[in-house]
Amino acid sequence: MIYAAYQAQADLLDPMRTLARMSRRMLGNTMAGFGESALLRNLSAACEMVERAGLSHARPAFDIRSVTVGNREVEITEEVALDLPFGSLLHFAKDVDQPQPRILVVAPLSGHFATLLIDTVRTLLPDNDVYVTDWANARDVPLSAGAFGFDDYVGHVIRFLEEIGPGAHALAVCQPCVQVLAATAVMAQHDNPATPRSITLMAGPVDTRVNPTKVNELATSKPLDWFEQNLIATVPPGFAGSGRRVYPGFVQVGAFMAMNMERHVKAHVELFENLAMGEHEKARTTKTFYDEYFAVLDLAAEFYLETIAKVFQEHDLPRGVLTYRGERIDFRAIRRTALLTVEGERDDICAVGQTVAAQDICASLRPHLRRHHMQAGVGHYGVFSGRRWKGQVYPLVRNHVLASDA
Repeated sequence: MIYAAYQAQADLLDPMRTLARMSRRMLGNTMAGFGESALLRNLSAACEMVERAGLSHARPAFDIRSVTVGNREVEITEEVALDLPFGSLLHFAKDVDQPQPRILVVAPLSGHFATLLIDTVRTLLPDNDVYVTDWANARDVPLSAGAFGFDDYVGHVIRFLEEIGPGAHALAVCQPCVQVLAATAVMAQHDNPATPRSITLMAGPVDTRVNPTKVNELATSKPLDWFEQNLIATVPPGFAGSGRRVYPGFVQVGAFMAMNMERHVKAHVELFENLAMGEHEKARTTKTFYDEYFAVLDLAAEFYLETIAKVFQEHDLPRGVLTYRGERIDFRAIRRTALLTVEGERDDICAVGQTVAAQDICASLRPHLRRHHMQAGVGHYGVFSGRRWKGQVYPLVRNHVLASDA
């Protein structure tokens, strides 16, 4: 009943948000005609806060229209290179003079859309031919499309790399570090010509036995049956995926917010104050972040539960027992794919030590094909977004890709 209750509440709030939006526009017209006042600004700010209350279940636009390559501005065209029911391979095509390294950015499937990585993509684009895994909202996928589990995620990564073609690179952010490492090993085991030349694993749960965080402790504090009984819901009528069992995105976002509730409350208090004071640039920064943060997608129940079991409870990858389609994955098969691991000093989701564990797992890699970087002064999101990502982490990623692209 959890999903039905959530949807009923959302439906009840819709008229309130609509009324708040209309009231804000009327106040805007009043201020335009008769001048601003502190009272009107406060009323307008209050209306906008009500208008913004709630979650979105539609993917925001990447809206990257151009980038500077060399000394000229180059237009970006979003193209769907491969369309599958549970996710598409999105290509940010551009017309450049010289071929660039092709890189697949594997976005996490953890309650948010791939647009969570917009800063990552924007930073990569000037130097790389960028593709992104654009995961679908499970509540919009009909039951006829079948199930989507852990192996299906790995299979999608393999299929996307095959579509891009031999010589590509892969960059995984957070949760898919496990699946990208698994896909690379499976492809290497079978001499797949599309095995990536390099992989970059950023702030991912490769071995969650190391420095467990609150997220890891929650995943191990209950048996798997508890997660299935308490967190899995059925998509209600009115959606394409009606009847599909999912881990709702609104539950995931609620859990993440609960970890840092004081920070989120403070951010919204400051947003109201900025709106009331007419400091629109400061308000815009906060609104942009939360527009993305509050855009949520549902995960297929199979994928969520299998990830809890394999990654967080049983630690299949670091114990060497992870399988794909019934076959044990041999990570020693990775011999020619260069590996870069990146961690954030203050990461409270994937702690220091959890991602670098991949270095020991890829035991067959020669030393010159391995590199690790721990970024000082950043939390989880700072690894792949923001000033330090652009100025300190990305140059290492760029060099890693270029050195492997020959």
